Amino acid sequence: MTTETKPGTDARVRAGVEQFYAHHMQLLDDGRIKEWASFFTEDGTFAVGSRPEPARGREEIIAGATHTVEQLRAQGIARRHWLGMADISADGDGLRVRSYALVFQITAADGPALRASTTCEDVLVPDGTLWLIQSRLVVTDAPA
Repeated sequence: MTTETKPGTDARVRAGVEQFYAHHMQLLDDGRIKEWASFFTEDGTFAVGSRPEPARGREEIIAGATHTVEQLRAQGIARRHWLGMADISADGDGLRVRSYALVFQITAADGPALRASTTCEDVLVPDGTLWLIQSRLVVTDAPA
């Protein structure tokens, strides 16, 4: 067993990335889509494995997320996203972050239930003192 730390995974970087995701995903869960989307670069991409084409640019990302949030609200559904098990590695000036993302769905009648288990792969790029998402790929877990 090795105790080597990958580049980009020191404690300060890890803490900053974890705070980044905590704030980012809570904005989505609160329906604050424009603020959530501001975490993407202007030309960022958001790909979901089940869709043929990724959303390209903040405006497309905002439109897609707004549509989903409005549909869920109309159905009386709340969602909570949990990202964990982040594997962080340096990628030039940026970072690659691969994490597990669990999506919980909550209704008044049924309470919380696990809606999806996914893998989320992000490329983060520096923007001054902040990180921005250049690309995101979300793939629903399925047996091989």
